[in-house]
Amino acid sequence: MDGYKSNLDALLEGIRDVAASADTASLSRLADLLLESRKVFIYGSGRSGLVGQYFAVRLVQMGLDVHFVGDMTTPIIGRDDLTLIISNTGETVSAVQTANIARRIGSHVACVTGSRYGKLAHASNTAIVLDTRGKGDGSWAPLGTLFEDAAMMMFDSIVPVLMRRLGTGEDDMRRRHAIWV
Repeated sequence: MDGYKSNLDALLEGIRDVAASADTASLSRLADLLLESRKVFIYGSGRSGLVGQYFAVRLVQMGLDVHFVGDMTTPIIGRDDLTLIISNTGETVSAVQTANIARRIGSHVACVTGSRYGKLAHASNTAIVLDTRGKGDGSWAPLGTLFEDAAMMMFDSIVPVLMRRLGTGEDDMRRRHAIWV
């Protein structure tokens, strides 16, 4: 496959740079919020939503009460809950509306975004910014690829921290893993 190796190398370097751009104090705050909140609600649209669902699975496997906003069985967001919203642009209308509604209800709203100055960051209590500016070329990382992949890696880097704090190991998580029969 022509160019595969060079594309992979560029993508891996870009993901590492973008994921590392997240402020560690904000990541620590997110870990605290995940563990202190009564329930965790996650929302994202498109591929950002898929990244959110991916992270939600890991949180459920650690024993947290997690819901994806928009699913038919998702309960209403309430006070003492965390609403985590993922949006590269920070301008996605449904993401901004979800943040505004959740804050009005009294939920703490945290976002992962590529835009420090976007409407989503403004509507959130806590904003984690993954800086993609000047990184990537649409020919090897089209649209929001770097943001989405970096967000996934950032979330995966939080998982072992949460596992330690919860005293949870892989065996515990495996017992909560979905079993398809």
